[in-house]
Amino acid sequence: MDYVALLRGINVGGRNKVDMKRLAAVMTAAGFEDVSTYINTGNIFFSAGEAEAGEAAGRLEELLAAEFGVTARALVRSADNLRRLAAAIPSEWANDDRMKVDVMFLWPKYDDAGVLDRLDIKPAIDDVRYRESALIWQVDRRNLTRSGLMKLPGTDAYANMTVRNCNTVRKIAERLAGGGR
Repeated sequence: MDYVALLRGINVGGRNKVDMKRLAAVMTAAGFEDVSTYINTGNIFFSAGEAEAGEAAGRLEELLAAEFGVTARALVRSADNLRRLAAAIPSEWANDDRMKVDVMFLWPKYDDAGVLDRLDIKPAIDDVRYRESALIWQVDRRNLTRSGLMKLPGTDAYANMTVRNCNTVRKIAERLAGGGR
C-alpha cells in the first residue's frame, strides 16, 4: 500500500535543513520501499504493509535525528486518506493571490471535530472544515490579517499539526493516484 509521510518543521526559514534526495536514499537504505519525495517541505512517498506503516513515523523521526541532526515530527497518511482529503477541498478553493487555503494535518491529540471549538475561528472571515484527520482552512487574502489563522502559531494546536497549502495536497493526491511519484 502507498503512504505519504508529512514532516513538520523542516526546511523552513533556513532551519532544520534536510536534503530530500539524501533523505530518500537514507530511508531506502533503512528498508523503506519505493521512496520518493515531492518538493522541499517534507513530503515523502513510500510503500509498506499496514503494520510497517504504523511504525514508519517513529522510524523516520529517528532517521532524521541520527542522519541529519534534526528533531522533527512525522505524520503518516495512506494514499486513500490523502485522495479523500484532496477531494473534500472545494474545487473553487485555491491557494492563489485571491485566497489562502491550508490543509492542517492533525496529530491524534487534536484529531476530532471538537478541535474547531478550541480554535479562534472568525465565522465571517474564516471557512474551516474538519475532514478525516485534518482541517481545511480558507480565508480571502484581503481578510488574512483579521483571520483566526493569524493567531494559530504559538498555540498547542499548532504544535500538533503540520500544514500544507491546498495546491500541494492536491498534487500529492494526484501523484499517489497516478503512480507517478
